Amino acid sequence: MSENVWKPTKSQILEASGKSLPDVIAPDLKVLFCGINPSLYSAAVGHHFARPGNRFWPTLFTAGFTDRLLSPFEDRLLLNFGCGISNVVERPSTSAAEVTVSEFVAGADLLRKKVALYRPKVIAVLGVGAFRTAFLCRDAVIGKQTLKIGDAQIWVLPNPSGLNAHYGREELARIFEEMRLEVFTNV
Repeated sequence: MSENVWKPTKSQILEASGKSLPDVIAPDLKVLFCGINPSLYSAAVGHHFARPGNRFWPTLFTAGFTDRLLSPFEDRLLLNFGCGISNVVERPSTSAAEVTVSEFVAGADLLRKKVALYRPKVIAVLGVGAFRTAFLCRDAVIGKQTLKIGDAQIWVLPNPSGLNAHYGREELARIFEEMRLEVFTNV
């Protein structure tokens, strides 16, 4: 691992509300995963999907995106697999429910700029509600979308937060794998 794994104190988590979490991004990725917004926990430790109970990293491994289970502290290694991480909204919060509609819409505009600059093949937005709000697509469902950002195909995948009780581990991995099979076979 690039650095030691550590757990932030409650004070460090609260102080993370003003921190930014840098994207894990590079030109011409196959998939740019876009979370809703970072948790305060992730902002505190400086790594994506770091909150205990988040199923992002186990889901990527189970779905075949990585050859082993990566730790959030190894998030930059995801680039070696042709994948990166960004967020629709950059501001960390305790809960995605704290994100406003105007933040989602502004986040979609910023995401469009990142896509134009980095040219990923696929954008995978992790959360159907966030996608509907940010991109003004009220009827969007989980799966491949007709909407594109530039040349980038958009997929909407379930939010891997442990708080998302709508999808169990197996179903979450199956949906992620469905996208991986199409993307890595056809892109």
